[in-house]
Amino acid sequence: MTSNSDPTTLSTASDFQALARKLQEARATRTAVRQFSKAHPLMTLAQSYEVQRAWVELKLDSGRRVQGHKIGMTSLTIQQTFQAQEPTHAPLMDDMYFQDGSDIPMQRLMAPRVEAELAFVLGKPLQGPNVTMFDALEAIAFVTPAIEIIDSRMQAVDPVTKGARNVIDHVADFAGCAGIVLGGRPMRADQLDLCRVGAVVLKNSAIEETGLSAAVMRHPVNAVVWLAKHLAAQGQQLHAGDLILAGSFTRPIVAALGDSFHADYGPLGNISFRFTDTR
Repeated sequence: MTSNSDPTTLSTASDFQALARKLQEARATRTAVRQFSKAHPLMTLAQSYEVQRAWVELKLDSGRRVQGHKIGMTSLTIQQTFQAQEPTHAPLMDDMYFQDGSDIPMQRLMAPRVEAELAFVLGKPLQGPNVTMFDALEAIAFVTPAIEIIDSRMQAVDPVTKGARNVIDHVADFAGCAGIVLGGRPMRADQLDLCRVGAVVLKNSAIEETGLSAAVMRHPVNAVVWLAKHLAAQGQQLHAGDLILAGSFTRPIVAALGDSFHADYGPLGNISFRFTDTR
């Protein structure tokens, strides 16, 4: 098995499983591990997705269920920051979901941040390498406001190289996802201009961020199209009933114990929640 400091190429299922277990332990103990991209400099993006899949298997073995997908790095600025060439994705697990008005248990998190997004619920399957925006719009049953809680189980700055996390670290670490808060007023996709949805996010009653959904790949449905094509290349597809978190259109807001958040999405309604110690 490849060691944590071994720069050689990762190659076996046990290598990926070992890294997935490190992430699972980091989440359980709230102790960040060294960035995989620095501990394993030859690690590829494809191998990072293998680690992600191995972590999903660990979660499935513990009784969790896949309950949707998230798309990340949908803006050029974020891609440049993380040295990425395209968006990223990860499954949403059933224990990541919270409802409007929830108390978010801080003991499950390490350094959480909050982002405003749109989520789409599919009414029919979406598959194939030639999916278009029109196909995606026809497949979408509802759009709903969503807040993504992002977190990382890896160190922000590598203690040896002083380097920041990159896309290799991001993908392996569930694409940075730790939770999703749903609420507001779900609507049919044809009831509003999907690239003109705005959000105002307040932290402790003060406005922290505002944004417009066009920031997600010029139109958030483009993110759904990208995911369908990306999955098709792996012989997979999106299914009716899938919820797809399409990507952030606000900058991440740092959250701490006791912070309360309120997001106003105009015609799509509002989402409120707070970070608490529920022990």
